[in-house]
Amino acid sequence: MIRILVAEDFELIREDLCDVLNQQEDMTVVGSAASGKEIEALALETDFDLVLMDIEMETTTAGIQATEHILEKKPEAKVLFLTAHETDNMILTSMGAGAVDYIVKGCEDAELLQHIRSAYAGQAMLDGKIQNLLLKEYSRLRTSERSLLFFISTVSQLTAAERDLVRLLLEDKKIKEIAAERCVEVVTVKTQIKSLLRKFGCTRTKEIVDTIRELNVTHLF
Repeated sequence: MIRILVAEDFELIREDLCDVLNQQEDMTVVGSAASGKEIEALALETDFDLVLMDIEMETTTAGIQATEHILEKKPEAKVLFLTAHETDNMILTSMGAGAVDYIVKGCEDAELLQHIRSAYAGQAMLDGKIQNLLLKEYSRLRTSERSLLFFISTVSQLTAAERDLVRLLLEDKKIKEIAAERCVEVVTVKTQIKSLLRKFGCTRTKEIVDTIRELNVTHLF
């Protein structure tokens, strides 16, 4: 029998979760709470196997803090986060706090129960999500690496005037403002910008500016 604690500040959701879990032959709810502090106290005085923990209760991180405190006292406990959104950040948040998985509120009962049974059996589905995230992050870093190498190569070929032009673009200066500051005609600036776009392989100056900021190399200008 899987003994479960439920922490959820919204009463209707909390009651619904408890009803669904108590209807299962292999599950029983041994306690419920509406705040992080309540679930911490309940966890210390209750024998349980797993906690369904809402992240946002009395504060936006109440569930995270409660999880960390519970695992300090009961490191063998398993915590599954309840969240309103499924994002990459949610995976990292779960890992950082020590939760074994997370469940998106409003999911089908069958999915909820599968997550709980998998976590109890030591086969948390978060492992697969972490693997996918790592693969995606690896791909992103490889792409970023190629972008950085291309960028450095391009910058090395810029003239002093083109570097200065990039600096002014990073300051969000308009073409007329750049022309005035450099004491040249607007048509001259436009010609220089065309050359700049060609070297970077871009169609708009915004692409150049965004790339520089994304690569965090504004200091080069």
